[in-house]
Amino acid sequence: MSVFPIINLRPAVTEFLQSVFLNTEVLAAVGHQEAERRFQKLLSCLSHPPSYTCVRASTHLAPLEEIRHKLGEELQKQMCSSSADEEISVRILTHPRIPDVLLLPVDGPRPVKQLSSEVVVGAQCGNAVLRGAHVFAPGIVASPKYMKAGDVVSVFSDLEGKCTRGATSFQGKKVFVGNGVAQMDRSAIFCADEPAKGIGVRMVEPLYQSPSFDGVLPGLAFLQNLPSVVVGHVLGPRPGERILDMCAAPGGKTCHIAALMEDQGEVVALERIRNKIDRIRQNAQMLRLRSIKVFCFNSTQAVSSDPVQDSEGPPFPPESFDRVLLDAPCSGLGQRPNMSSTWSLKEIRSYTPLQRKLFHAAVRLLKRGGVLVYSTCTVTLAENEELVAWALNTFPCLTLQPQEPHIGAEGMLGAGLSPEQLRLLQRFSPELSWDQTGTAAPLSCRADRDTIGFFIAKFLKN
Repeated sequence: MSVFPIINLRPAVTEFLQSVFLNTEVLAAVGHQEAERRFQKLLSCLSHPPSYTCVRASTHLAPLEEIRHKLGEELQKQMCSSSADEEISVRILTHPRIPDVLLLPVDGPRPVKQLSSEVVVGAQCGNAVLRGAHVFAPGIVASPKYMKAGDVVSVFSDLEGKCTRGATSFQGKKVFVGNGVAQMDRSAIFCADEPAKGIGVRMVEPLYQSPSFDGVLPGLAFLQNLPSVVVGHVLGPRPGERILDMCAAPGGKTCHIAALMEDQGEVVALERIRNKIDRIRQNAQMLRLRSIKVFCFNSTQAVSSDPVQDSEGPPFPPESFDRVLLDAPCSGLGQRPNMSSTWSLKEIRSYTPLQRKLFHAAVRLLKRGGVLVYSTCTVTLAENEELVAWALNTFPCLTLQPQEPHIGAEGMLGAGLSPEQLRLLQRFSPELSWDQTGTAAPLSCRADRDTIGFFIAKFLKN
């Protein structure tokens, strides 16, 4: 159900995306009216959260049913403490095809009454609230002049980033995301000598009710979008293999690969941004995974010119890895909820050259007979199907492979790929079923369709 405006994009970006989704191949297949309808559905669904929360269970540490039971107990305690008036039951379902996934339905949009006292938060903070988070103090940009801890307030998301930090009111473009209780005085948020930390507003009546996972079963339950979990299974890691994760931060997929290998073998995680390295190590430690080796390194330069180099870290000799995951940096236009993006068309188009450089390195580092999985969390053709078409033309040694599980849609028309090739690709396209995934359908069916926008391609190096 649509309750928010469509995603706020720069006009040039909207025009660009429209040209992608109304390309000549799509128009020939489904007609202008249907193509335009899908495009408008995409703009609408991007600003709304998916209808469930996906949790990856650490089944290398405990059985799925045990984790499900413990998670239910923890979330029940959380719900009871935050809502004394009503008894809330927590539904946690397993996925019929993915053995380490738990699904929690999201309740929303709910009938929540707006209050006169308003707190305004940045768009990123507003997005997090829609997925179950409380409001942390750094995300607050405006609050009532005399707000005190304990005041009940309505929380609004600033769509265009135009609210001045420290304002007492804001009349610009904003959307209501729910009600909460202030945990700090206004002076502690805006007038302190150093930036405020911790929860600024505890959400008690969010528009979309889903559990907060802050500190809940940190070693056993890992919040991850469903397509991101699918990537690890599609890669198909086996115990004893040497696997490369080329763009590893924050480490969710890295840890999943190591868990699927039963922590036997070696997972090399590369990340070029130094301050993201600690997060990968922390996640590996929390999940008790010892097979992960993390290096701060630019993966475009990960191939050594010395074929007999013997050092443990990068760069590596060609054909060093049994499997390679290239979860590429991308324009991120599939992320949900995302009510607003300030990115220019130039920024969005800037990723393809980098993705191709990374792909070159990935192919060289992969052994013959090895598997390369390429993925993004965006919806453009240039970063997805067109990159696959380029890769197949550039590297005759690569062939597309079937994916298991394949729960998304097939690839999108427009890149000149054959029907057989498109069927081997996996594109998660929430716009295809947005507003149609009725609550009567089993949650796992809704969960497979109502995802973030995401893309996966699997190659074999012959």
